[in-house]
Amino acid sequence: MSFRRGVRLGLDWGDARIGVARCDPDGVLATPYATVKAGETEVADLLAILVELEPIEVVVGLPTTLAGTEGPATRKVRERAGRLATATAVPVRLVDERFTTVEVSRRMRESGRKTRDQRSVIDAAAAAAILEHALGVERSRGEPPGALLLPDGPA
Repeated sequence: MSFRRGVRLGLDWGDARIGVARCDPDGVLATPYATVKAGETEVADLLAILVELEPIEVVVGLPTTLAGTEGPATRKVRERAGRLATATAVPVRLVDERFTTVEVSRRMRESGRKTRDQRSVIDAAAAAAILEHALGVERSRGEPPGALLLPDGPA
């Protein structure tokens, strides 16, 4: 399989906010797009973005432990991403996001941004890093990254 052309979304799903990133149709550049407030309307808010951007796929960061095992945060993201997958026909994939937020925070500190000032943009920047990783995996392996999340089922 070759690299699939089309816009993709990356999501960094947190308890307070969901970072959203998008890439161009050629998958060259992943950029922060928005931050959505987590809560009751999160799926509806994300569906509105899906309608607006018409992505071929959504890539959700799966927060595994440093050892690669799943913890409470992983279960939360699976459940919430599952609700999104059930509500849309756009494929939703789960990809390992270990170190993404830490790496993005480090990059921001190195660029001179203070930790307090990072809060407003770090979620969308982390989503861009998740999407960059997913695009790189697809380019190197020639297949979609991560695991396809089936509506109402395990990934």
